[in-house]
Amino acid sequence: MSGTPRDKEGKNTNSMQTFLFFRIVFALLFVGTLVAGGFLLKNFQTLFGVDPTMPSEGQSSRAYSKVQIFSIWAHAVLLTGALALFL
Repeated sequence: MSGTPRDKEGKNTNSMQTFLFFRIVFALLFVGTLVAGGFLLKNFQTLFGVDPTMPSEGQSSRAYSKVQIFSIWAHAVLLTGALALFL
């Protein structure tokens, strides 16, 4: 018999504790990305609105910035949520 602690069913408890730790970390990251998304929505005009100091910035460049930021945010939400739920 090896020296690793096991529960009543014979499963390795160190492995279970490690997975629990990672699930908690990814759950906190998931909540953090949701909070970051709320911050983006709350400050949408400030972050992505027209900047009077940059007259060369057009509507298409602002739209590109919005799409890029929100697609990265959406992928982060999906990744952290999946790892928190299915790990």
